[in-house]
Amino acid sequence: MQSNWNVEHVERIAKEVVDTCIKIHKKIGPGLLESVYVKVLVRELVKRGFRVEMEVPVNVFWEDEDLGVGFRADVIVDGIVILEVKSTEAVAKVHAKQALTYARLKELPLAFVLNFGQALMKDGIERVANDYYGNPA
Repeated sequence: MQSNWNVEHVERIAKEVVDTCIKIHKKIGPGLLESVYVKVLVRELVKRGFRVEMEVPVNVFWEDEDLGVGFRADVIVDGIVILEVKSTEAVAKVHAKQALTYARLKELPLAFVLNFGQALMKDGIERVANDYYGNPA
């Protein structure tokens, strides 16, 4: 498990992600493509001092064998928090499960499913904590 994070830093990222999403949603509203929200979100988080990566390929390992790229994370903030961005009327329960699996595969403490398609952004934010969140190695 990764040890390059601490709870305070994770929570700072989480707060900034939520604040940034609400700011973006208030300014431009719902209805745009996911790619637009990703670009604006990345720009705003970088302005807030975070290192942000987009479309990060993540390999899947099975019994020490690298099976290649299993998915691409929409956004990873400071190498610690995964953001899965959606722009739809409603997200399925599977999206939170996917985000949790992504966090587990990357051994990261936290993921968010962020649905900019909601009328209110607060209704489009789902926080998903990995099993070992709060207990870094």
